[in-house]
Amino acid sequence: MDRILIGSFLILSVLLAACSDSDDNEQRVDQAPSNPYAGFSSALYGDTANWLCHPALSDSDNVCASNLDTTRVFADGSTEIELHNRTANPEVDCFYVYPTVSGDPDTNSDLEQGPEEIFTTLNQAARYSRFCRMFAPVYRQATLAAIVDGTFAEAGAVAYADVLDSFKHYMGNENNGRGVILIGHSQGAGHLRRLVADTVERDEYLLKHLISAHLIGSAVRTPEGADIGGDFQQVSVCRMADQTGCVINYSIYRESDPELTAGLAVFGTPSNGLTAVCTNPAALAGGQASFRNYFPAGGLPGVIGSLIAERVDGPYADPASAPPITTPFYSMPDFISGRCILDENGISYLQATANGDASDPRADDFNGEFTIFPGWGLHLVDITLLMGDLVELGSAQSTAWLQDQ
Repeated sequence: MDRILIGSFLILSVLLAACSDSDDNEQRVDQAPSNPYAGFSSALYGDTANWLCHPALSDSDNVCASNLDTTRVFADGSTEIELHNRTANPEVDCFYVYPTVSGDPDTNSDLEQGPEEIFTTLNQAARYSRFCRMFAPVYRQATLAAIVDGTFAEAGAVAYADVLDSFKHYMGNENNGRGVILIGHSQGAGHLRRLVADTVERDEYLLKHLISAHLIGSAVRTPEGADIGGDFQQVSVCRMADQTGCVINYSIYRESDPELTAGLAVFGTPSNGLTAVCTNPAALAGGQASFRNYFPAGGLPGVIGSLIAERVDGPYADPASAPPITTPFYSMPDFISGRCILDENGISYLQATANGDASDPRADDFNGEFTIFPGWGLHLVDITLLMGDLVELGSAQSTAWLQDQ
């Protein structure tokens, strides 16, 4: 009888343990992180009126659906057309915030899509449409006027509120569990840096769905030699192409930039004992590498055209005798290369070198410096010079993220 009781007790114990395991499994499922913005609706971003890029926009209204075909101009003067192909049904998203481009007279821009916003989004973000669904909000950014009159911080608070509002609406209504790459330049990168630090890193769901953050032209800082700490506590610096949940960050100066040499650099500067990050998308492990550049073939709109110093007129040394560029973009393979530098002033930057040859038909230089704002280096073309590398990297990171799901 005792043996029967003992046997019954053992069977009962096994059954109770199985039930306990089942309960634990159900509890673990219940504890999976949930979208913090489920059900959120924005008054500004609830329809497509204030989006430059959005899947619900018609192709004619969607900046990221524009023609991105490119003429590749080689050192011997020969050319080939590179067609831009988009994935029919992208499995991941990209969320882009453009830099300071508005020429509006007030310290905050309006919500109109001006030629500067359209041009910049086309040049800096649209090419990610090769593998991404694209989202790019119009926001009331701090304008060039705010830089000039010293009210950039106050105007920036208004701008950030719009960026956060648009991101919350995207996460709550469009994301649906998809991975997302955050892309920003200059002011846009600064807003996204704050978004990552204040919002993404503090929420398990958001952090899990961050494929990477491509934050260019506004420093993310870490302790020198470290890949984490400082501005971000959980998002590390990207060091491999298949690494996810990490950040790409750099600012570009030309080799032998006299203002950089004089210690007048505005970007890549140290602060509070922290060093600016430099990650070269063309060579994450370090060293010199060629940049896959994409330059606009047409004129520059409005305020942008007035800001950029012209060293050359297109990809040819003698444009008048060269064949016309018939695509919206051109590229110059193996023409610009660079590597990350940490100089004696503590400036951390991506150094760019033009590999010109006076004996070939290509131009021996490229445009990028400001006509004003000393110490800003090649800030205007931070993304232009490495557009192809950034897209290739984003694609690899997206593939790695999807494989981990």
